Amino acid sequence: MSSQPNILFIQADQLAASVLPFYGHPLVKTPHLDRIAAMGTVFENAYTPNPICASSRFAMMSGQYSSRIGAFDNASEFPASVPTFAHYLRSLGYATCLSGKMHFVGPDQLHGFEERVTTDIYPSDFGWTANWEKKIEPYAPSQMSMRGVVESGLCVRSLQMDYDDDVANQSVQWLFDHARRNDDKPFLLVSSFTHPHNPFTISKEFWDLYDDADIDLPRVPFMPFEERDAWSQRYFKLIRQDEHHVTEAHIRSARHAYYGMVSYLDSKVGVLLDTLEKINALDNTVIIFTADHGEMLGERGMWYKFNPFQNSIRVPLLISAPGAQKGQRVSANCGLVDMLPTLLDLATKNNPPELVDRCDGRSLHTWLHGTDSSWKDETLIEFTSEGVHAPAFILRKGHYKYTYCEGDPGMLFDLQKDPLELRNLCQEPEFSPLAQELANEIEARFNPSKVKSEVIASQRRRLFLNSTLFKGHHTSWDYQVHKDASKQYVRSSATTSTTATKAKARFPFVPTAAPDTPRKPIP
Repeated sequence: MSSQPNILFIQADQLAASVLPFYGHPLVKTPHLDRIAAMGTVFENAYTPNPICASSRFAMMSGQYSSRIGAFDNASEFPASVPTFAHYLRSLGYATCLSGKMHFVGPDQLHGFEERVTTDIYPSDFGWTANWEKKIEPYAPSQMSMRGVVESGLCVRSLQMDYDDDVANQSVQWLFDHARRNDDKPFLLVSSFTHPHNPFTISKEFWDLYDDADIDLPRVPFMPFEERDAWSQRYFKLIRQDEHHVTEAHIRSARHAYYGMVSYLDSKVGVLLDTLEKINALDNTVIIFTADHGEMLGERGMWYKFNPFQNSIRVPLLISAPGAQKGQRVSANCGLVDMLPTLLDLATKNNPPELVDRCDGRSLHTWLHGTDSSWKDETLIEFTSEGVHAPAFILRKGHYKYTYCEGDPGMLFDLQKDPLELRNLCQEPEFSPLAQELANEIEARFNPSKVKSEVIASQRRRLFLNSTLFKGHHTSWDYQVHKDASKQYVRSSATTSTTATKAKARFPFVPTAAPDTPRKPIP
C-alpha cells in the first residue's frame, strides 16, 4: 500500500448546503453523506468561487479566482496552460481519473487527468457565451426558464439519471481496475455528478422517501418584482419568471423532487464508499464531498443560482482524511478555491511541492487537525456571467457579507443576526463606514473596471469565434471516450489461456496453485 493517501473527490451539481441534515435540515435523508460527515470535518461556511458551473470548477481546480484565469461564464475556455490540482497530483505520482462532469470548455478536455471514463454533460464550445452589450432584453444563452419548476415531479427515467448512473458505474469500474493493477500508485478519482441540478424530476423510489405534506416551503416568501434589489430584478427577467404562474403546489413539488434527487445522489455516494471498502482502500483514502454552487429552491421567489444570496453561493464541504479528527465542525469562512493547496498538503503530509503559478486559495489542512489560529476569516465570490452587466464581487468577512456590482446599490448583511438576508445594512447610516471599507477593499484587490473591459473583450472574441466554428465542417471539442475492445475481457487467442486471463482479473488475486500431480509429457 502506498504511503500517500488515495483521494476520492465527489462533487454534486447545484446542491444547497441548507437542505442537508448535517447543516440542520430535519427532513432530507442522506445516510451515506452523514457517514462521511461523522468520519471527518464539516465546514459550515464554505462558498463557491462563482455561482455558475464552469467558472466555479475552473477556479476550484486551479486554486485561482475565476477572473484571474478568464473563467468568466459557462462558455469560457479553460486554458491548457493553467496548472490544476490534477497536474500537481500527477506530478507526485498519482494516477488521476475524472468520471463525470467538469464542464471543460475548449480543446483540452483533460487538464491533468490521465483518464476520463465518461464524456461531459454540457457543451464544450463557446455557445453559452454571455453578452453584456445586450442590455435592453436579458441575454440568456443557456435559455434557463421556469419550466424546471412548473414541470417538476415524478419520472421513470431522466437524462440526468442516465448520466449519473454512468458516472457511478464507471467510477466503480475504475476503482476495481486500479486495485487490480497492483502498482502501488495512489489515486485521485474525481466522481462528479449532475444531480440535483434542475429540472426537478426523480423516480418513485426516491420520491416516496418523502411525504408531500411534510415538504417545507421557502422561509423567505416570494418577493414582488418591485421589492427586489437590482440584481434580482435582472435575474427575474433573465429566467423569464413572468412566463408561468408558480403556485404553492409547484413549489412543493419542485422541493419534493429536489429532496428525492439529493437522496438519489446520496445513494451513489454509498456505492462509492462500498467500493472503497471492497478494495480495502477506505482507511487510506481522503474523501472530499462538495458542490459547484447552490440552489435557491424558491427562497425570495428565486430559483437556481446566478445570484448573490446564501442558498446560491454557499456549498457543502466535507473532508475525511486518514489521521485527521472525526466529527468536528469548522465555522470559518472558506471556499472551493482552497481545494488545490488543501489536496497538496493532504497528499504530501503537509510538505507540498513548490507551485509554478499563483494560488489564491489557502490550505484547510490545519483545520482537519483542530484549529488554525492564523486563518483570515474571509472568502470571496465573483460573478461575471449573464444577469449582470459588470463584474460582481461578494466578500464574506467574519459574519458580514458585502455585495458589490457597478451601477447597483451595495448590499451588506450581518449573517449572524440576519441569516435570511432581509435587512440591507447599506440603507442604515451607521453602517456606511463598514460598507465603504469593504467596497474599497474589493476595488483595490480586483480593479473592477479592468475586469469589466477584459470580460467584454473576451465575450466579443468568443461570440465571433462561435459563429465561425459552426460554418463549414465543424470539429467538436466534446470529449469522446475511447475503449480498446481488443484489450477487454478474453478477446485474443494469441494471449494466455482463458482460465489464466480470467484469473488475473480476479480481485483479490489468487496465485496459481501448483498441480497435485505433475503432468507427464505425452510421448
